[in-house]
Amino acid sequence: MLDRNQLAKIKETAFENNIPIMVDATAEYLQEMIRKNKVHHVLEIGSAVGYSAIMMCEEEDVTVTTIEKDEGRYLEAVRNVEKMHLQERIHLLHEDALEVELNELYDLIFIDAAKAQNKKFFERFSKNLKPNGVIVTDNMKFHGLVDQKLNEIESKNLRQMIRKIHDYISFLQNHPDYVTEFLDIGDGLAVSHRK
Repeated sequence: MLDRNQLAKIKETAFENNIPIMVDATAEYLQEMIRKNKVHHVLEIGSAVGYSAIMMCEEEDVTVTTIEKDEGRYLEAVRNVEKMHLQERIHLLHEDALEVELNELYDLIFIDAAKAQNKKFFERFSKNLKPNGVIVTDNMKFHGLVDQKLNEIESKNLRQMIRKIHDYISFLQNHPDYVTEFLDIGDGLAVSHRK
């Protein structure tokens, strides 16, 4: 079992520093998925401060490989993983996910990094998915902005990012090898299984 007090402190520190972390509903969904599907090996794209990787280690026999590009967040994640005594089960990589080469196969790939790069992450790491594995992408609604008309979004950068999320949704809907379910959980999840 995870140390709830320590977890609460990690969560609080992330909120205080405006670091986006996985919402409770998403964590609960992933933990349930991990239990039901007997997931053992997880690849996470985007560690932030390690909170989601820690949450996915609720089950004793789960290991997580997680990739974080930002040095400050990576170092914070290392500290948090050590505080939770999970350094044997959570392997942190301080790398650009679009450059890292992995040969391992995973039961679950969790994409929660730069939203504009979702499609590239999916294409790059789907080769690392076990045949009956699943790819879950977080923040598909992006705080409700994905459902808004693009011309109603004032920031040009935000508009471009939302456009990329729309493109990614379309990419998943039309993928020849995957079937994707879009779930209204947390900030929106895409759950992709091989056909």
